[in-house]
Order: sequence, then C-alpha cells, then structure tokens
Amino acid sequence: MLSSYAAAVPDAVTILYVILGTFSGALLCLIPALHIYNVAGIAMLLWATARHLIPYYALAPFFMSLVVSYSFLNTIPMTFLGAADESAGATLLPSLSLVTKGRGQDAALLTGLGTMAGVLVLILLYPFFWYIWPYIARATGPHLHWILGLVIAHYIMSEWPKGAGRGETPFKRFREAWRNCFAGILTFTLAAVFGLIYTAKPIMPVESSFQNIMPVFIGFFAIPSIIQTLISDYRPPRQHISRKINAGWEDFGFGAVPGFVGGMLAAYLPAVTAGIGAMIAGHVTNHRNISRAEFRDPQSPGEIKHLHTPEMYYRQERLFLISGGMIKIMYYVGAFLMLFILTDLTPYGTGRGGLTFILRPVFTAEPGDFPVMLGTILLSGSLAFLLLIVSTKLMVCIVHRLNLKLIYISSLILVFLIIYAVGGGWAGITVSLATTCIGMIPVFYGCRRSHCMAVLLVPIALNMAGYGDAVARFLRLI
Repeated sequence: MLSSYAAAVPDAVTILYVILGTFSGALLCLIPALHIYNVAGIAMLLWATARHLIPYYALAPFFMSLVVSYSFLNTIPMTFLGAADESAGATLLPSLSLVTKGRGQDAALLTGLGTMAGVLVLILLYPFFWYIWPYIARATGPHLHWILGLVIAHYIMSEWPKGAGRGETPFKRFREAWRNCFAGILTFTLAAVFGLIYTAKPIMPVESSFQNIMPVFIGFFAIPSIIQTLISDYRPPRQHISRKINAGWEDFGFGAVPGFVGGMLAAYLPAVTAGIGAMIAGHVTNHRNISRAEFRDPQSPGEIKHLHTPEMYYRQERLFLISGGMIKIMYYVGAFLMLFILTDLTPYGTGRGGLTFILRPVFTAEPGDFPVMLGTILLSGSLAFLLLIVSTKLMVCIVHRLNLKLIYISSLILVFLIIYAVGGGWAGITVSLATTCIGMIPVFYGCRRSHCMAVLLVPIALNMAGYGDAVARFLRLI
C-alpha cells in the first residue's frame, strides 16, 4: 500500500500542475500582445531561482498545459480585440470579418473546435508520430535548407496584388495595384537583413540572452497591433448570441486535411510559424468556391439588384477558421510534443519551437514521457475548450462596451516593462522599437505580417545550407 500510495502522489501532483498551468495560460493569454513564449520564459526564470515552486517531474506537463491553454484561449483576443501575433494569419482575417458582422461567437468557437480537433489528431496519431515520423525526420533532415528555400519562394510569390488598379495615370494605377507586393518584399528584405545582423552581432547583454528574441517579436507583431488599434476607430459592434454554430460535419473533414498539413509544416520546419502554415492551408481551401457571388434581378420592392452569395462562399470562412485552429495546436503543441519522441533514430527527440528552446537547458526528456504528454494534452485541452466556451459567451456580452484604447495602452506599458525587466533593459527596448518600424509596414500597406518571420527564416536557411558565415563576411558582420 505504501509503494502504491507513493506512486500515486506524483501522479496527483502532476495533474494538479496541469490544471494550474491550464488556468494560468487561460488568464495570461487574454492580455493582448503578451505571447505565451514570453510567459513561459519568465516562468522558467522564476523556476530557476526557486525550484521548489514546481517539482521537476511536473515541469514539462506544466509548460505543456500552458501552451495548450494558449492555443485555445488566445482565440479570444485575436478574434474580438484584433490582437495579432506571428500566428495571427491562422484566423485573423475571417474572424475579424465575422466580428464586424456580429458573428464573433461563430468565429471564436469554430476556431476552438478546430483546435480541439487538432488535440484529437495528436492523440489518435500516436502510432504515426512514434513509429513513422522518426524516419521522415531522418530522411528530410539533410534537405531542410532547400525545403525552407521553397517555402520562402512560395511565400513571397503568393503575395498577389490587392489593389484595383484605379488611378488617373498609368503610374498611379500601377502604384495602387502593386504597392502591397512591394511592401511585402520590402518587409521581408528588411527583416532578413535585421536577422542577419542580429544573429551575427551580439546586440543584447549576455545575461539577457535567454530571452534575446523576445524584443524582436514584440516589435514585429505586438507593438504594431497596439499602435494600429490606438490610431483607428475600430469598435466591435454588438454581437449576436446563438445556440448553434454555422458548420456541418463535412466542414471539419474538409478543414482537417489542410490544417494537419499546414500544422505539421509549421511544427517541423524551423522558423515556419502558424501564420505561414495557415497561408499554405489557405491555398488548399480557397478554391472550394465553385459558384461565385453574382448580381441577380430584384427580389423585393425598391431593390435595384440582388446580390446572391452562395453557401459555398461562407464555407471558405469556416474551413479557414477550422484549419487555422488545428494549425495552432499542431504548431505550438505538436512541435513541443516531438521533443518526447525518443527512439534509436531520435535519441534527443525532434522537438522544435520556442518552448523546446526554453526547456532544453534544464530539462531532458526520458522514455515513457510521451504517453504522459499525450494525457496532459487531452486533460488540458478539454479544460481549455470549456474555458473557451465560457470566455466566448462573456466576450460576446461585453465586447461592445470595452474601451479598447485603454486596454491597449495598458498592454503597451506592460510590454515595455516586461522587455525592460527580462528582455535586456534599454537595449531590448531599442531593439523592439527598431523592429516596430519594420512591423508597421504591413499595417499601413496591407501586406502579410508574417513577412517579418524572415528575421529567422533567412539566417536559419543560410546556416543550414552552409552559407551563413560567407554571407556574414560579405556583409562585413564578422
């Protein structure tokens, strides 16, 4: 009895920390512009100074539950408040469109259902990840540099002109049609150059190297979103409350395939985020509009023309939200889960992503951890989905009354305090302001924000190809 009781105590403590991590992540991710990796980094610093706060055997489940909760609950600020991060491409455009129509509940819950579907996929594909994935990782490992090159080329080429080509002169029409393309190329180039400089020159203090990338991403994604909200007159309208979700079972079938493919790409390929994975998944789903919207004869008195919008048009929104939710869980959670795949082919796991980078210095995965992580994902995901339902109902009722400017001013102050405290002091703030200048280009010119991910994509691809030092010497960085 004593031995069985002693074995049950760590299990009970682990479950307690999973629940604690889930509620902590749910609470903190509701703060606009605060990324879960920033929270995880701060939590790791606190644990390093006071290791009695979390037992070592509960460390990985606690951080896993943090990320699982974030994957679900960050849907709330991204949907209703427009708080964008590097994964915002997964749900941002369709969700904001639905919020402006008063259908924010549909947007949030469809994304959450997609995320829950991703949790089930991670659980059900246990044999694939354990027995097949190591061989895929071993076969593709030597070729990641040119695979990243293909992703970069596809990503840049997919930034099509968004303008209507209107203007009094040919030059004005050309400028209107192509300005977002040029803005995307400029953003990508500036972010890539900044990444080459940042990785070659030690800008941040040595004691802050643990969180040296935090000011970069806050400047690229968080601060521009805050500034955009502060200078705009955006105010969410009153939202409709419904007992049903406008989706069918076939939508989840159509959305699951691109969600899984895009999520696996984001989880495995270095520096490929959920936003880029969502773009790839979006190219799969956006061709399902077989019949187009068209003007038809009037159907009511006083109506000049009747715009007929087929149901397939709305299916695109649903598929994109569902696949975007699945991509988020595959990207944040799947990348970390692969750390615990320990076989003869993967003695150190194949995990990637920010959380893997944070935990590797102090934590080593062991055989038998993979099933524990699957249980953690299932428990935390179930709790987080219930919290998402409650939070969505609350936001639907109060979002039109919120003072967004006050919320974002408070978030901006909090962000700078975090950077100063754990992100390098004034040097970190300077870095974040420099990257903010680049991150504002997509805000004003309508190109993709994920172009800023060139700050990691280009240096990593060059280093994997063996040309990193040569390029750095050519630019006289070393």
